[in-house]
Amino acid sequence: MNAHKLICGLLCWLITLPAWSSYAIYIGKNLTADGSVMIGGSGDEVSSHWLEVVPAATHAKDATVTVGVTDAAFMPGEYIEIPQTAETYRYLTMNYSEYEGFPQPLTNGGLNEHNVAGRDVWSPSRPDLVAMTPNPQTGPQYSDLSRIAMERARTAREAVEIIGELIDEYGYSTYGGNSHMFADENEGWVLLNFAGGQGLWIAERLGPDDIRMSYPGYIHEIPLNYAEHPDFMGAPHFIEFAIEQGWFDPEGDKAFNVTLAYGVDKERYPRSAMEDELRAAAPIDLRSMMQAVRDPRISKDSTGYGQVAALKPNSRSEMNLLWIAPTGSVTSPFIPYRIGVQRIPPQYGKHRYLTKGEDAGFITEDWQIQEATEFAGRTFKRLMYFTCDHPEKFLPEVTEALVAFEDALIREQEMVVEAAETLFEAGKGNLALSYITEYSAARGEAALKLGNALLGSIEARTKLLYGYREPTGDVVSRLTDDRIDCLPAQ
Repeated sequence: MNAHKLICGLLCWLITLPAWSSYAIYIGKNLTADGSVMIGGSGDEVSSHWLEVVPAATHAKDATVTVGVTDAAFMPGEYIEIPQTAETYRYLTMNYSEYEGFPQPLTNGGLNEHNVAGRDVWSPSRPDLVAMTPNPQTGPQYSDLSRIAMERARTAREAVEIIGELIDEYGYSTYGGNSHMFADENEGWVLLNFAGGQGLWIAERLGPDDIRMSYPGYIHEIPLNYAEHPDFMGAPHFIEFAIEQGWFDPEGDKAFNVTLAYGVDKERYPRSAMEDELRAAAPIDLRSMMQAVRDPRISKDSTGYGQVAALKPNSRSEMNLLWIAPTGSVTSPFIPYRIGVQRIPPQYGKHRYLTKGEDAGFITEDWQIQEATEFAGRTFKRLMYFTCDHPEKFLPEVTEALVAFEDALIREQEMVVEAAETLFEAGKGNLALSYITEYSAARGEAALKLGNALLGSIEARTKLLYGYREPTGDVVSRLTDDRIDCLPAQ
């Protein structure tokens, strides 16, 4: 692929990007009602998503990890092997399978046993950098970096250090640029990695009084001595390269702005507006954070799942808590899962629906029962399509039902913690883990009952009041089309 075609392809992609992007929200602990650090957001991908708990593991001294992309990727590359660490940590994540040339499954982060949470967000690089990207490119890609950080990091700062060291040593395979947001019980970090094959990355600390919405990921002004500053980390040549390219004048009167130098300065609504709204609403509680992630301005058809974590110290890592909506939370509920859950209910696990490469053959006997279960992602996606076809009619009642369901779950968490702690203290750790596993499974079942009740009612009324809309064209899907949202018509 020559540079001209690559730039043209990327620019065409950027033109349509406002309708397609993951996002992440950070709220510092001085701005939350309970003193927790909050992080939330969603992943925007066209494929199916499934919840997975990845166990901790030990690895042989010579174990390796395959990272990178293949020659089928939008920006071609080749796999390389890098050393595996001796020990990897347990974490919860939403996996998916979408990008051509990227190894499955892909992940956007999640929550690990050390209470480190991660989000992954598209952050475009300037076309000049895209054109510099080698063919083939090598090094870990965004999902590799998210997964490895979840497996190895004990703090948000350490997650950034791990990713930075990987890029410094092995490079970075890109589809045009990306960013990561990490948080722990004390602070958050935003890390940007850029196209170009130049090993360019930069990270900024988010403190107790900060609010940050990455949509896309951004970092603005940084000090010229960033490497010596406790609130920044980055590649050693990060500013030097911009000077060499003529993208920054160190003798000028302007500070170094990361997005202006290396990114695409195209803010998409409602990033700044939403940051201002959240700050005005502080102190933020769990309910408010869920509503921010559910906001129909940003939770739409492209949203694969919702995620919220309120990070604060607890006595047992098994009780670290992640709230996950099985698809776009505008019409699906947040369900609580703790790191110690021993299994994921089959309705929330992997199904073939929109799973890349699995639609061309017949299901194997081993997977028939899994496929026979109801797929939560499909149920709530159907609810979204019916609701958002007439949002002025249906969205208020769906939102009211979801909020009532979640409020009951929020009230239950104190009881859940007390019951589990009683079992742990009595030396019945296995029973405690069984308890939190069955609790989440039961609440997942209840969520599906709610979803089906809403779906049945709204589908029946849609047919009665409006009739089913028939497709008017032959194109079923296209990345460049605007996504369906639940915003009432203006």
